Amino acid sequence: MLRLVGSLPPPALLPRAISPTFSRRRALLLLSSFGPPSYCLQRPPLASHSYASMAAPPVAKKVPRELVDHGDIRVDNYYWLRDDSRSDPDVLAHLRAENDYTAAVMSDVKQLEDEIYAEIRGRIKEDDIDAPLRKGHYYYYKRTMTGKEYAQHCRRFVPTDAPITVDDVMPTGPDASDEHIILDENVKAEGHDYYSIGAFRVSPNNKLVAYAEDTKGDEIYTVYVIDAESGEYVGQPLKGITSDIEWAGDDHLVYITMDSILRPDKVWLHKLGSDQSSDACLYHEKDDTFSLGLQTSESKKYLFVQSESKNTSFLFYLDTSKQNKELAVLTPRVYGIDTTASHRGNHFFITRRSDEFYNSELIACPLDNVAEITVLLPHRESVKIQEFRLFDNHIAVYERENGLPKVTVYRLPAIGESIGQLQGGRTIDFIDPTYAVDPKDSQFHSSVLRFRYSSMRTPPSVYDYDMDSGVSVLKKIDPVLGGFNASNYVTERKWAAATDGTQIPMSILYRKDLVKLDGSDPMLLYGYGSYEICIDPSFRGSRLSLVDRGFIYVIAHIRGGGEMGRKWYEDGKLLKKKNTFTDFIDCAEHLIKNKYCSKEKLCITGRSAGGLLMGAVLNMRPDLFKAAVAGVPFVDVVTTMLDPTIPLTTAEWEEWGDPRKEEYYYYMKSYSPVDNVAAQEYPNILVTAGLNDPRVMYSEPAKYVAKLRELKTDGNLMLFKCELGAGHFSKSGRFEKLQEDAFTYAFILKALGMTPKLASL
Repeated sequence: MLRLVGSLPPPALLPRAISPTFSRRRALLLLSSFGPPSYCLQRPPLASHSYASMAAPPVAKKVPRELVDHGDIRVDNYYWLRDDSRSDPDVLAHLRAENDYTAAVMSDVKQLEDEIYAEIRGRIKEDDIDAPLRKGHYYYYKRTMTGKEYAQHCRRFVPTDAPITVDDVMPTGPDASDEHIILDENVKAEGHDYYSIGAFRVSPNNKLVAYAEDTKGDEIYTVYVIDAESGEYVGQPLKGITSDIEWAGDDHLVYITMDSILRPDKVWLHKLGSDQSSDACLYHEKDDTFSLGLQTSESKKYLFVQSESKNTSFLFYLDTSKQNKELAVLTPRVYGIDTTASHRGNHFFITRRSDEFYNSELIACPLDNVAEITVLLPHRESVKIQEFRLFDNHIAVYERENGLPKVTVYRLPAIGESIGQLQGGRTIDFIDPTYAVDPKDSQFHSSVLRFRYSSMRTPPSVYDYDMDSGVSVLKKIDPVLGGFNASNYVTERKWAAATDGTQIPMSILYRKDLVKLDGSDPMLLYGYGSYEICIDPSFRGSRLSLVDRGFIYVIAHIRGGGEMGRKWYEDGKLLKKKNTFTDFIDCAEHLIKNKYCSKEKLCITGRSAGGLLMGAVLNMRPDLFKAAVAGVPFVDVVTTMLDPTIPLTTAEWEEWGDPRKEEYYYYMKSYSPVDNVAAQEYPNILVTAGLNDPRVMYSEPAKYVAKLRELKTDGNLMLFKCELGAGHFSKSGRFEKLQEDAFTYAFILKALGMTPKLASL
């Protein structure tokens, strides 16, 4: 259950958080903010209990239900809020009442919310295109248009066979080929409250496109194949699948379906023009702790099917050039061994992680003898191999060292020659003290590596890197309108000492002309700390609406994530999960001690598994924070993990533990937020949910809020907002998402007494 943080189009069933497309090799996420300094706090905030008197909060009825496990009795008064059909009138009425109450309480800052929304949207160049990528005789790119929520998928014909270089520029103007719109998401989204394209795959011959469409937010996709020129549908759609689809030649698709608990469990081969009912099942994964994923090699000659649990993964491969399309075993199922793969020439290239080589090693084996292993990069205690990209003559290895991303390029021997340990790599230099680097699609038959770079003060920038010369060329930097100047902002990397002495890295952003660094500055502290996900400090324009109001923004890279290597993750999961929570508290106390903020100005936020973090630290140290935002939070840990009928549960026993075992039951019960809500004072809290969320059921945050309302002894804000037409990743339109940020920031400013009206009293 990656219970998430950000928003990429996910394949069904990844953690209750973020969303890698294949294995754990890809993930993105985050949170952010901006606004004029005139709203900085002028005097101590008013007592927040006065806010709640504006309207009466909903009171959920109590229907006691005894839950008995290991001789222990828990009474859940709000279990009735779970309705898997999402149609129970009483449940929907309660959720609407919560939304109405939240709207009433926030009505006095609606003007501020609208102002923040206008700021955030005003920084975006609404009519823009991303960096075009040349594939064969076409440049492919996405275009956004003024006022439109969604993108157009476009291409231009390029009549050249010249090699790809870093200096290539897509021809435009009167002499260039016309732009062709392959797919307009705005047209497809008409009539839908939610619309998301989870995959967009061009066939090898560039004639067809397969795309995966979700119109509910439940991450169950329908795949359509269209003619890339005419847009006409080819064959019948494929229904009820994940967003994992790949071409196997020009006339076959490989895709994955899910079982009743939304676990990707079957891989299918579909021949264009045939009925889905006649598709061949290539593999069925029957172990309910494992899930399936797909990836194609950069060479496009092989597809890889990965079956993975949280500790183990193994691989099959499929030769796309063969008429007889069957899977063959590449790496066997061995508990504790984790592998990913790609292909070049007469070798498979494989990353392999084990208990002994916990930060992974990179190996190669001949296609005709996969047991013959050559170590290309050995395991290193201080360097974690994350993933790699292959080319005709090079390999680019994405690693982490001392918590920071690192990209090293090596030249490979000619195809057909023997291959040995990699030597003489060239590492790409980056300028910020803390930053994010992600691979972008590149072309196998070239010497050009494309990657995206950003930091909390550097907008997303796409570079083409010449792997022969070492020259990087900026192809696209996302424009930030509204007078943004990166030199006004400071990014820092600091370390906090955890209770056990472990040093926890933090990424910090502030505007140097607004902060005092004397303890009086407001702060938003973000955390996640699960699934080995790395929360790298990337840019987010909306974040400026807090930072430009004098906020300091901090990411705590706590254990349970993957920033500092595999051990960092293992020290924040299972029976060590509480390290995640105490690390976050220790970071908060370090920031207060070093006068970055005070308890009275410290706000915190986290989504999905980061919402679990919020719930846990609020129970443990409610005195430490002024306000908290828990997005789609995984808060009913014990009850959820005891129920194998809930999506993601069985696949996540290796992440959180299996509470059917007594040791794990009592450990999880000791931190599960719903089970530890107490009769004590809590800070101001905003909780969000999505009715169609398949990763964290809406009922978890609904029950959490109901129990908080019942037991908490303060008069602070307690708000719950449930999107009735969305899932884990909230609304789907690009401007709709900005509205959510504006609402969240208005809540934070209200909680701190920093709204224009309150600051003038």
